[in-house]
Amino acid sequence: MPNHVTINDYDEAWAVRGPALAADLRTILGPAVLRAEHIGSTSIPGMAAKPIYDLQLSVHDLDEAVKTFDGPLTQIGFTSFPYYQDHVPAGSNDAPPLWRKRLWGRRGGPGEDVNLHVRLRGAPNERLALLFRDWFRAHPEAIAAYAAFKRVLAGSVGEAGVYTEVKDPVVDLIVGIAESWAHETGWRL
Repeated sequence: MPNHVTINDYDEAWAVRGPALAADLRTILGPAVLRAEHIGSTSIPGMAAKPIYDLQLSVHDLDEAVKTFDGPLTQIGFTSFPYYQDHVPAGSNDAPPLWRKRLWGRRGGPGEDVNLHVRLRGAPNERLALLFRDWFRAHPEAIAAYAAFKRVLAGSVGEAGVYTEVKDPVVDLIVGIAESWAHETGWRL
């Protein structure tokens, strides 16, 4: 993965291309994909973001997904990344294996740059990605502050691994607020 973090202004094309890319992957990868979603900052109208689409595919079996997906993804420019687990939010009592995933990425074409997160259907990390997106969509007044934080962080640390490590606890704080919102509003996957 690239080592430097760049945060771009929101691009309205992201709202069209992200869901289209997710739908294309669902078609290419077939019935093992139970759900295909555009997630992350590029999926939030008005949010500054790294110019990389985050997509999430939900599956019943991660090991089977690796066997089934690796060949077709390689043919369209994706590489498997050695990330097998998501950050478990502070305060969570979940066992780390509940946060397993597989990650592929595409950089420099063909097509747009993508981080492809493959997660188990019903797992807490599948839910968190969608809750994070939907909470920000329902609270556009919070977008400017989070975008400013990401810009300052990227300018301060630059390196992708450090950027993620510092950002994770901030995401934990946002998710804590989003969990209350989900409970109050009845939000569900």
